Amino acid sequence: MLLKKLLRTLLKYKAQFISMIIMIALGVGVFLGFNMEWYSLEKNTDYIFEQTNFADYRILSEKGFTKENLESILAIDGVEDATRLLSVNTTVKGGSDVLALTLTENENVSGVYLMEGEPYDPQSPDGIWLSDQYARQNGVQVGDSMTLTYKVLSITGTVKGLVKSSEYLICLPDETQLMPDYHTYGFAYISPAMLKKAVRMEYYTQINVKTALDKAAFVEAADAALQKTTLILGKDENISYKEAMGEVEEGKTMGSILPVLFLAIAVLTMVTTMHRITASEKTQIGTLKALGFKDRRILRHYACYALIIGLMGTALGVAVGYGLAWYIMNPDGAMGTYIDMPTWNLYVPWFGWLVLILMNVFLTGIGFLSVRRMLQGTAADALRPYTPRRMKHMRAEETKFFKALNFGTKWNLRDLLRHKARSGMTLFGIVGCMVLLVGGMGMKDTADNFVQRFYQDAINYENRVNLDGETVKNDEALALAAQYQGDWCAASSVQWQDKPVALEIYHIENDLVRFLDEDTGFASLGDEGVYICTRMAKEAHLKAGDTISFSPFGSDTVYRGVPVAGVIRSMTEGIVLTDAFAEKLGIDYTVNTIFTNETEIVPSRHVLNAQSKKAIMDSFDTFMNLMNVMILLLVIAAVVLGIVVLYNLGVMSYTERYREMATLKVVGFKNRKIAGLLISQNLWLTVLGILLGLPAGVAVLQYLLNALAAEYEMKLAIGAGTYLLSILLTFGVSLIVGLMVARRNRRIDMVAALKTEE
Repeated sequence: MLLKKLLRTLLKYKAQFISMIIMIALGVGVFLGFNMEWYSLEKNTDYIFEQTNFADYRILSEKGFTKENLESILAIDGVEDATRLLSVNTTVKGGSDVLALTLTENENVSGVYLMEGEPYDPQSPDGIWLSDQYARQNGVQVGDSMTLTYKVLSITGTVKGLVKSSEYLICLPDETQLMPDYHTYGFAYISPAMLKKAVRMEYYTQINVKTALDKAAFVEAADAALQKTTLILGKDENISYKEAMGEVEEGKTMGSILPVLFLAIAVLTMVTTMHRITASEKTQIGTLKALGFKDRRILRHYACYALIIGLMGTALGVAVGYGLAWYIMNPDGAMGTYIDMPTWNLYVPWFGWLVLILMNVFLTGIGFLSVRRMLQGTAADALRPYTPRRMKHMRAEETKFFKALNFGTKWNLRDLLRHKARSGMTLFGIVGCMVLLVGGMGMKDTADNFVQRFYQDAINYENRVNLDGETVKNDEALALAAQYQGDWCAASSVQWQDKPVALEIYHIENDLVRFLDEDTGFASLGDEGVYICTRMAKEAHLKAGDTISFSPFGSDTVYRGVPVAGVIRSMTEGIVLTDAFAEKLGIDYTVNTIFTNETEIVPSRHVLNAQSKKAIMDSFDTFMNLMNVMILLLVIAAVVLGIVVLYNLGVMSYTERYREMATLKVVGFKNRKIAGLLISQNLWLTVLGILLGLPAGVAVLQYLLNALAAEYEMKLAIGAGTYLLSILLTFGVSLIVGLMVARRNRRIDMVAALKTEE
């Protein structure tokens, strides 16, 4: 009997049940999908780091390291293993593609992960182990011959294997490019034997170290072992590790905001809806009690409704979550275009299943408690229909202002105050919808502004020419700059507050490089001090007029009390100054970059490669396409959220005011007038929700920028179109849902509705 009643009740309230299942599925799907994304990324990157023995520290020196240097590092107490390593950018003969040619003496530190072909052989005289992504994009196969050129040197070998490398997990030529482009840039490993055969000498600019020592202890020990101050980077300063872990942290942050918002709205909607359904079923509950059914059996029966909704929503949500996570986390998906991993397995964090279990227990408890209230008292008490609590007259109702209001306004105000939970949920849903819309589309506005200002406007050159800092002399570099009518830069690393930052010395006379100030304009470099990035300014609480100190690596010189002339926004964390001020401080430098508008760069022994502005912008096109897809998903989710929440609560409002609307019909109100009363209340809440949602969306976006994109030093930029479209979409959803609910008043049975207890 109760099973049949269960099915009949599900059909009777199918709109509410379906909407609640959709809300639970949407909340669970977004919550699970977002958290699976970062957790799966963490697990899969941990796997390749472990399989390739990713180094904990990298000791760098342009002069190179000897075997004795390596033995000194290996002798440090706590060092597990180490290797000398070399990585230089080479050009593929017959084209302009660039490969980071890498070789390591010890494949047990920063080794490779074989995907196809022969394992890495450190004694191979002609073997090349090529990035499988570069090979796939350029049609290279195992067994093919390749010639790589570096300056005047050419190395020819055979592709013995296709590999992945944790050192090139995110394969970027430099920090100016956001997205990898395997059509033009990749990596390749060769053996030390092949290098010795080609150049008749050993030359390694890096020592990679595996150790559990913290950085301070290791730096002190390494400097003592090498008897000089060296540039030592921790793994969290390596672009592959830093960016991969940055993606994980971004995922955690995103997973703690938007998914929680979805899940909270879903659960709160369930609370309100289950209470109203059991209120509508009060007479049925009383009938079951009068027929002799025990309270605990009735409680179990109605708790099953909540359990069924929870289980069906959860099952559907798990499928949605896996689909969402796979959409992002697959080799051909959004993350696959950025991170080059050998495995793309999906993992659910432990707390994900715990949250789903607790949520279903909570939802079942909601159903249980909702019915328990209806069972209080005798069977006769339970048989009486549910009536909303009586409202006392408010003091405001005695004012002239309130009395001057029209009937519809008074009626809606009283209803809002009588049903605070439903009104609050409606408002919460609208605010949530606005936050998603403003945050999503505002993110696109901010990214567009970032690209426009940092790259379209600040990059005022056509080509960036990278010089060989080992062989070029300043007079030769300056002659090249004059030949190409370009500006130039001398970049190096210095130590500031016990960490490495960039030191960039510029000579700008052709306006080819520009620097953004803290607002929206450009800063003009002067010769009276240095300019620091906003990250350094925030970290050390610095401003124009303060002073800083820094020290070049490999030198005992410390530049103290250097005045800060200004704060700029920069992709690189570092210090910028003019060549005139550098000479005033007595800083030695080597020019290693020329910026020019010339499109034809003549190869020479001093030119390593040239990077065009177009290549940089092309990487941003890929980045923006991925962002547009993510924003579209957010907008769709926001609209679905708004429709489901508002429709569900609108139907609930209609049910609660059924008798009141029947009374209005009896006294002569037309269907159109009653529909206007219903829609106007929805629009009131929509206006209030928009007023609250706009600043909330801006605040959430600002928080996400600070938490997720601090290294890009983006400035929040939301266009008027975003605000307008967010308002129109929210209003549109509210109006459409209001019209859908208002049509129901045509089916009101006035006689049945007005029957009540004596």
